[in-house]
Amino acid sequence: MAESAGSVMLARSAMNRAAAEGQRPAGRPVRGARRISAALAGLAASTRHELLTFDDPVASAGCAIPGPFLELAGACMRAAAERADEVRRIVPRHALPRLESGLGVPGRARLADAIPFKMIVVDRTVAAVPLDLELLYNGLLLIRDPVVVQALVRAHHACWAAAEELTYVPPPPPPPRDLAPQLRPVLDALLSGLTDETAAARLGMSARTYSRRVGELMAALGTTSRFRAGAEAARRGWV
Repeated sequence: MAESAGSVMLARSAMNRAAAEGQRPAGRPVRGARRISAALAGLAASTRHELLTFDDPVASAGCAIPGPFLELAGACMRAAAERADEVRRIVPRHALPRLESGLGVPGRARLADAIPFKMIVVDRTVAAVPLDLELLYNGLLLIRDPVVVQALVRAHHACWAAAEELTYVPPPPPPPRDLAPQLRPVLDALLSGLTDETAAARLGMSARTYSRRVGELMAALGTTSRFRAGAEAARRGWV
């Protein structure tokens, strides 16, 4: 446990040092549900080899977080886990009942007495840490500084070695369904957090045509909520 605590201190020290001494900040803060959703979707889409997380599935209980945002965040993490060759998730012991109810992600998981902060690390190249270290909904720091990312990976490895293995068998993924080609750029624009006006201009469409395509996408996904659309797209493997 001493090694684990030391690694966590190293990670926090690296973040502070990179921010104070580096010519560029250690990470880019992302705020607002729309931008945070886009960042999470981007992380899921970029995952190829490894996904490391500190996660507390019950941290949001009692907090005023919209259900669609939680659905989207969960769907993005499941999509990332399904893409990765190696998934290592560390959760606090009090979250075990939530995991046993089936609200988990694919891959390996271990139980720790506590986690130091919530965290996502993708392919050892980019990390996301909540600005308040607790809830992604309150804002996150998107980190690409290699020193800081490596320190976070080391902290995760030390905690993993001291944690208890948890066996979890996820339900089978839903069968894939195709996305109409003309709706792909609309989905990408929606997940990027662009306003309708900006998205229409970038896609070379009139605002009316873009609005119609968004409606077609929502109908294909069976929802009228843009947050739920992102979650459903991730669930279907379209992200």
